[in-house]
Amino acid sequence: MSAQPEPALLLSEEEEALRAAVRDLLTDHCDPAGVLTRSESADPHDVPLWKSLAHAMGLAGLLIPEALGGQGATHREAAVVLEELGRAVAPVPYLTSAVVATEALLACGAEDLLAELAAATTVAVLAVGLHVAPGGAVPGVRRENGELHGELTGVADATVADVLLVPADDGGLYAVRAADATVTRQTSLDLTRPVARVSLDGAPGRRLGDTEPAVRRALRAGAGLLASEQLGLADWLLTETVRYLAERKQFNRPVGGFQALKHRLARLWLEVAGLRAAARNAADALATGADTDVAVAVAQAHAARVAVHAAEEALQLHGGIGMTWEHPVHLYLKRAKADSIAYGTAGAHREALAELVDLRAP
Repeated sequence: MSAQPEPALLLSEEEEALRAAVRDLLTDHCDPAGVLTRSESADPHDVPLWKSLAHAMGLAGLLIPEALGGQGATHREAAVVLEELGRAVAPVPYLTSAVVATEALLACGAEDLLAELAAATTVAVLAVGLHVAPGGAVPGVRRENGELHGELTGVADATVADVLLVPADDGGLYAVRAADATVTRQTSLDLTRPVARVSLDGAPGRRLGDTEPAVRRALRAGAGLLASEQLGLADWLLTETVRYLAERKQFNRPVGGFQALKHRLARLWLEVAGLRAAARNAADALATGADTDVAVAVAQAHAARVAVHAAEEALQLHGGIGMTWEHPVHLYLKRAKADSIAYGTAGAHREALAELVDLRAP
């Protein structure tokens, strides 16, 4: 029996170039002050930034085959993009449209919609609550006389979607134009990734395929690549906290020079390094298909704790300025907290991992 190749946890030259290009764009068009201002508006999504990412750079079609107008890339490249988007808490529907909805459409073989996504003319969103884990129960709407009726809640980025992918009680996944549904924004902790209620009252829908395999595939990819976003969040928070403590002085010396704080930062650095390995392993597993369920569960069992801890440490170590609305650290804390329940909690992924490796609780 041949041994499985070791996952490549370091970025390739091409992936580093992609990272640099995305980071440059976000540096120019997604500064923290701009994200904060947009989060306070009626529409927090940054549509111009999304158009630059999706159309000008072609990132909306990274996972879509070249024959359909996409880039034909792998989950490793998508993970690079999400890591940078996490560093900027960018308010764009990349994870929900270019990853989760795309994976569902790939499972269904919906070539026309995939071509629309690749051309960046359409944003699609899977109408499943952001909290639902891979393999979890998926609420569906009622289908009667060829029309869809019902309500789905907690759907991330639904307010910016053109097409909703809706599970129904007959086991099918249906494409519904957003114009045929009522989408109402709900109160959300994360100001940069709003959630909404989707109401259908006799909406027409086109059956794309079966719900179970499509949604499972989509949510697994979403959970696995969410870890890269959480890595980006944690890495930015650690870097900014180190920078701030090197500049801030107390008793006429940099605060970062105090041994107790050095130890806290060192522990956090180790946690972020561990998350980096887990997140990149999950992306590699999604790309290669090797031990994918285990890699995703490991990444998500670890990612939430690290991202939230990094945000809490950054908030505390920035002192008084970290508690102000004007400083962006609260955006990162809220995104980290919201991400900690997205696509399943860490506890749910630990339970899934225990089943996968046959280490059930007594």
